[in-house]
Amino acid sequence: METPAIRVSIAPALTFERQMMRPVLCFAISVAAIGQSMAQEKPASPPWSAPATVETITEARKFTSGGVELGGTLYLPRSRKPVAAVVVTHSASSPLGDASLYAHLKVMLPAMGIAVFTYDRRGSGRSGTRTAGGDYTILADDAIAAVRSLKTDPRIDPRRIGSWGLSQGGWISPLASSRSPEIAFVIAVSAPVVTADVQMLFSSTNHLRANGHSQAEIDEMTATRKAVDAYMRGTGTREAAQARIDVARTRPWFKYTYMGETIRDRAVSGWRKEIENDPLRNLTGVKVPMLVLFGAHDAVVPVATSVERLKEIAPRMPKMKVHVVAGADHSMHMAADQSVTLDPRHDGTETADSAEYIAVLSSWLAALGLVGN
Repeated sequence: METPAIRVSIAPALTFERQMMRPVLCFAISVAAIGQSMAQEKPASPPWSAPATVETITEARKFTSGGVELGGTLYLPRSRKPVAAVVVTHSASSPLGDASLYAHLKVMLPAMGIAVFTYDRRGSGRSGTRTAGGDYTILADDAIAAVRSLKTDPRIDPRRIGSWGLSQGGWISPLASSRSPEIAFVIAVSAPVVTADVQMLFSSTNHLRANGHSQAEIDEMTATRKAVDAYMRGTGTREAAQARIDVARTRPWFKYTYMGETIRDRAVSGWRKEIENDPLRNLTGVKVPMLVLFGAHDAVVPVATSVERLKEIAPRMPKMKVHVVAGADHSMHMAADQSVTLDPRHDGTETADSAEYIAVLSSWLAALGLVGN
C-alpha cells in the first residue's frame, strides 16, 4: 500500500512510481519502551553490569533470488535448540534492513527466543542496483528466497519460519505465503485491503488536510491522481495525465502526492503493475496462521474499509486474526501530531512504540508456540 502503494512506491528509481498470557503481555509492554534503542549500536557496558539473560548473535548474511544477490542481517538468540524465525519485508519508504521501523523486532523477537532476519530490498543498500520495478511478485519471491536461505541454518527450525511486513510489506508477506508453502505464518501490519490507487488517494487527501490545504486544493489533487490512474488503467490518455501533472507540480501540495513529474508509458510503468494488484486475492491465498494489524489513527490506509473487506472473507479464513490498535498510526507509533507524521521529510524515520501492538503481536506468537526457552 507503503506508501505507493503505501506511501511511496517501489522507491529508488522512479518517474511516476514515487508514488500490518499475561507474562508475555508484561514483557511486551516493556519492549515497546526500548524499541527505539535498537536504531543505534549498543553502548559499551559499564563495569558493574550483570550478564544479560538473552544473548543475541548478529550476523551479516547474503542470499540469491532470481539471479540477484541480496544482503541482510540475522539477529539470532543463542539457544541450545533450533529457534523459530521471522523474515521482514519492507515498507516502501524503508527499504534498508537497518531502518528504524524494524528496530523493535530486533529487540522483542530475540528476547522471545525468535530469530529475525532483515535484508535490504533489491535495488537498495547491500542488494544491488536493480529494483523490482513495481512487480510485487518479484519482491515476494525475494522473501521466499530469504526463508529458504534460513532453512539451511541448523540453528533455525525450518518448520517455523514466517514473515512480517508493514505497509507495502504487509502486501508482500501474504503474497509470498500464497506463492510458497514454506512460510509457516504471516504478520501483515498496516496493509490496505484496497488497490494501490484507492489507498494513495486516501493517503494524499489526508496529507493535504493535515497540512492545512483547502478542499479546493484537495479536489485539484484528486483530479490529478485520477487522470494519471485513468491512463494507467487504459481509460484515459497519457497527454491528459501529463497536462495535469505539469500544473500540479507547481502547487505547494504536490510533495504530498508522492508522484513523479513525468508520466511513464503504461506498458513499462511500475505504478500500473501496482494498481492492478488485488491485495484481497493475495490474502485469500494464505493458508497458514495470519495476524492482520491496523492502527486506528492510520491516515495512510483506509482502515475502516479494509476491515469491512476482511469481514467478507473471514468465514473462509479461520486462521486469520484481525486487530485494530487504539491510537496507533501507520507505523504503529503513538503519534500526537499528524502534520509531523504526514510530512515526507520524516519518511524512513518511523518507529513502532505502541504497547498494545507489541502486546498483541507477542501474545499471538506465543499462542502459536513460537516462543523459545
